[in-house]
Amino acid sequence: MADDGLTKRQGQIPTNLRLLLVIEEVAKRGVAVKPSDMVESLGLPKATIHRLLHTCETEGFLQRDLDGRAYGPGPRLRKLAADTMSSEHLRTARLTVLKAVAEELGETCNLATPDREGMIYLDRVETHWPLRIQMPIGTQVPFHCTASGKMYLSTLRPNTLEAILNVRTLKAHTDRSETNPAALMQEIETTRIRGYATDDQEFIDGMCAVAVPVLDTQGRLMATLSVHTPVQRHTLQDVIQFLPMLKTAARQLQKLN
Repeated sequence: MADDGLTKRQGQIPTNLRLLLVIEEVAKRGVAVKPSDMVESLGLPKATIHRLLHTCETEGFLQRDLDGRAYGPGPRLRKLAADTMSSEHLRTARLTVLKAVAEELGETCNLATPDREGMIYLDRVETHWPLRIQMPIGTQVPFHCTASGKMYLSTLRPNTLEAILNVRTLKAHTDRSETNPAALMQEIETTRIRGYATDDQEFIDGMCAVAVPVLDTQGRLMATLSVHTPVQRHTLQDVIQFLPMLKTAARQLQKLN
């Protein structure tokens, strides 16, 4: 079998494989990719790369980044990723881990993935307590005032983070929501350093939460694992004590992928 890198450099990629390789390249890099980067990595002519990117964008698999020049995952690619992660085999194994956490801690456990506008709940196991905050699978929550969202933001490059926080006015969901981009940048830097994020009634009055990252095989954030609880049962400081178990569960989830 010919060396894959050599095949690419010689421009011998089969026509029916080229679109898939373009999509794979964007997904693999984990950051917005410029056409010039594609030319170098795939070894295809510049005009061909632009045509393939245009097709991917038109069909919704890729979309322009904030700078208008680079490309990132589009809605169809993000849905494809979510559908893949929701396959029966993977989901059964994930729920086993989430149930163990929820039963041990006695609170709702969530797995969320980043989307274009916020975090999407991929899986969750509810607490047995009658008093609980219900957010069904598929619910989208904001980045700036949730534990899962701030955990994701902490993994972004500084220029990307700054653009996200400044592109529009941040909505205050409660009196505790931080909407000042500069203050949020400082909090997110703290989150990056300590490796976990918190929500102290910033998204919903009376709810606090803590989140940790679930990484992929390249050490990039794939999802977040979080626990949230009404403050009538646990304060934020109580919830922070759940971190050792959350981190152990996150490592177990990483091994499933």
